[in-house]
Amino acid sequence: MTNTSGVARLRNFIKQVTSCAESVGDTDSEAFVDFCRAQLVDLIAKDDWLPEEFAAPHPEHYQQYLLHCDPLERFSLISFVWGPGQKTPIHNHGTWGLIGMLRGSEISQAYEVAEQEPGLIPARHEVLNPGDIAFVSPEAGDIHEVINAFDDRVSISIHLYGANIGLAERFVYEPASGRSRPFVSGYSSSLTPNIWGLSV
Repeated sequence: MTNTSGVARLRNFIKQVTSCAESVGDTDSEAFVDFCRAQLVDLIAKDDWLPEEFAAPHPEHYQQYLLHCDPLERFSLISFVWGPGQKTPIHNHGTWGLIGMLRGSEISQAYEVAEQEPGLIPARHEVLNPGDIAFVSPEAGDIHEVINAFDDRVSISIHLYGANIGLAERFVYEPASGRSRPFVSGYSSSLTPNIWGLSV
């Protein structure tokens, strides 16, 4: 059951990030991303606030639940729920993203596009555990594959992106050829949750 003080913490996170977006203006700025990173660290410090319906795995594929999208689409907050052994295709984002590990563990395998020959080159390999934060962006490295580190349990990470990521046109990649094709991920949840209506 969701802890009511945890719901208040989620609300406060969204209020703080929205307020900073208003004051900073440029949500692609280093100052805004740094502020968001600090807020995300606080949010994932306790695992007692995520509503159960946005922590539910699917037996066949990972779930991408929308928790909040800024009305001006300056940022979006997502819970990614990984069933045992589930993973993403190799993909990019087209915007900055902060990934905070809430529960379990996940592996992020980054790739770079080969310049001299077809294909993708494996780059940094990160293992995220609860409390860890990872960063992606077109400048810092934007192509990766994400895998649940466990074959016998669910893992959950909380992602904050500098766009409405579920509606953004992005790309998936074939590792051998490096060929890409466009895709729009959408969201697993059909409706935006009304966190303001949850009792505290």
